[in-house]
Amino acid sequence: MAEGHIITVIGGKGGVGKSQVAANLAFAFTQETRGKSLLLDFDQKASGDQNLITGIKTKKNLKDLLSFGGAIDPRSMQQFLNPHPAGVSYIGLPNDPTATEGIDAEASGKILKAVTNMFPVTVIDAGNELTPLACKALEFSTLILVVVTPDLLAINQTKRLVSELTTMMFPKEMIHFVFNQAQKGHPVTPDIAGKSLGRPVLASILKDDQTCALALNQRKPALLVAKASNFSKGVTEVTRKIVQKSLLKQLAKLNKPSDIGSKKDSGGDAKTGNAWRDLKVRIHKGLVEEMDLSKEDDNDPKAKIILKEKTKKLVVDLLNKEDTKSILKSREDMNRIVKEIIDEALGLGPLEDLLSDKTVSEIMVVGPEKIYFEQGGKIKKSEIIFTNDRQVLNVIERIVAPVGRRIDEKTPYVDARLHDGSRVHAIVPPSAIDGCCITIRKFPEERLTYKNLVSFGSLTQNMADFLRIAVEGHKNIIVSGGTGSGKTTLINILGGFIQANERIITCEDSAELNFPQDHIVRLETRPPSLEGDGEIDIRCLVKQCLRMRPDRIVVGECRGGETLDMLQAMGTGHDGSLTTVHSNNPRECIGRIETLVQYAGAGLTPKAIREMIASAVHMIIQQSRLDDGSRRVTHITEIGGIQGEVVTLQDIFLFVQKGIDKSGKIIGEFQATGFIPKFIETLEKKGYNIPRGLFSNAAPAAAPAAKKAAPPAGGKKLPPGAKPRPRPPGAGGKKPPGKG
Repeated sequence: MAEGHIITVIGGKGGVGKSQVAANLAFAFTQETRGKSLLLDFDQKASGDQNLITGIKTKKNLKDLLSFGGAIDPRSMQQFLNPHPAGVSYIGLPNDPTATEGIDAEASGKILKAVTNMFPVTVIDAGNELTPLACKALEFSTLILVVVTPDLLAINQTKRLVSELTTMMFPKEMIHFVFNQAQKGHPVTPDIAGKSLGRPVLASILKDDQTCALALNQRKPALLVAKASNFSKGVTEVTRKIVQKSLLKQLAKLNKPSDIGSKKDSGGDAKTGNAWRDLKVRIHKGLVEEMDLSKEDDNDPKAKIILKEKTKKLVVDLLNKEDTKSILKSREDMNRIVKEIIDEALGLGPLEDLLSDKTVSEIMVVGPEKIYFEQGGKIKKSEIIFTNDRQVLNVIERIVAPVGRRIDEKTPYVDARLHDGSRVHAIVPPSAIDGCCITIRKFPEERLTYKNLVSFGSLTQNMADFLRIAVEGHKNIIVSGGTGSGKTTLINILGGFIQANERIITCEDSAELNFPQDHIVRLETRPPSLEGDGEIDIRCLVKQCLRMRPDRIVVGECRGGETLDMLQAMGTGHDGSLTTVHSNNPRECIGRIETLVQYAGAGLTPKAIREMIASAVHMIIQQSRLDDGSRRVTHITEIGGIQGEVVTLQDIFLFVQKGIDKSGKIIGEFQATGFIPKFIETLEKKGYNIPRGLFSNAAPAAAPAAKKAAPPAGGKKLPPGAKPRPRPPGAGGKKPPGKG
């Protein structure tokens, strides 16, 4: 038996009558060819409709067939086929649409391959959406019949469907149109529809509501109810044209897309990768010549959708003019290159997928061919690359323009943020030797809370409770840590502890802080204009916020002269202020703050600066990124005052590393040193009820890989295994708890 053919009937929209056409087409083929045919219902959105149209009672349906684990052959297929006396076999869908949701589209491939060896013609009703099941049917089809009606909306939707089919690399010759519900004297004629769709209509079917309604009432195909009716004649005419023109034999020779075969990997074979890249360059150049992409309106979602559709259509048209056979070998390749070109033209290019991946925390671009990303604390290299350095620069300009920043040779670096709040730093040649560089620090979509940090093993519940007490008690806190250690995340969580009735003012280079309270004023720096004036720095913002009646001042990061203003604010009535500083441990943090204060140029002596630090700052929280990529609060340290010329520090909580396990994860535990901070007694006098058990190791540490905590240290000594930090004589650690 010669190999059979599959005809898939699809509609651009609902209500065009494609289910009636598909069912009657199967019966028309049995009459015209005097052979057998198969009707398959793949319309998941209208499942069960074919049961009514054909009147065939089904024993088993398509879902049963797809879940069948045995070999598919004529003998095993008999139990699933529902025969009709007119020579048509039928396999339908369950009547309940929800029962079709779990259907495995990939499993239908072996079914479709088998039926072509069993039936000369198989007709599939694929609905009006390109679902995975419908796409699988199209892959195995010889002919795609698109049903359209004399309705401008239907024609417009059909054009969109055809555009998608073309994008999926289905040859235009494979797609034919059936003009259903045609009416004499109607302004939209088959010729007009054909011109609009770009291809003549294969055949027309006159409007015949009476026959279709009668057939449905009798639960029989219209061809068997009224063979001489207009509808039946129209379907027969469609069948005859397909048979007489040997259309199926001709179309069987076309190269159709398939998911089989290797997928494109632009980072693999150099020759293929270059051809892929060169094709993208040509298409992008043609796109720029045809469209003005600079008119994109970021604030209008509807305009963005329209622009994207318009761009997609133009990209497909430009690709159709190219010889892409050796480059685009499958439907997946076509979809991918269209997406890459649109992403580069309208979005952030190859960064779009990384930005949408919630597991990626940081993205680092070094020139067009090196894109790295951090996932699970480890840095990996992406296989996707930019087309050229110009595309990287386009992405940078697209990022900085909406936030009023600029980047050029005169100012080759910039700090900015994305719509979702992610922080962006970019630097371009001549400062960046290997091409444009972008660093994007992503932030979680959902605001993290202290409970998340406890579950991550970044701190313990006791530590979190203590930090809440310190923040609510208006203690001035500095979060210390290196780059990427999680300082911003921690200060966001500390900010969440601030009472809702307080006025908070934040000062940042690029707005990142996201507190849950309502009464927040967010200030952001501004770079100088092209003329070199108009710059607003952090120090200026700190001075301004002092005049804005703040209850709390939060500075994103102290890195210059603003540190002096921050210390003065902390020491003169603005208790409960927060900021971050780059340093490796609490002792270094003191030295770092001292250095930063000197940037202000006030001529203060080192001792005067240390006295200011000792009186203004109450606590330092050290946040560290460990070797295994995990982030932990390694120190919570109180500043106890100054003795001589040395600022005294006393650790309250520590993270003590014990070793590394086989998988490279750090083993350690959080320990309370037993020291009770001096300010606890002050807070208790104000009415705070603070359990002293917070400062003991009676409960097991909360770190995921931690061992059992040491027994209580009695509040006077360090626990076993914790080495005391060097302290100047008279540092608070040896004094009785609670006595400063």
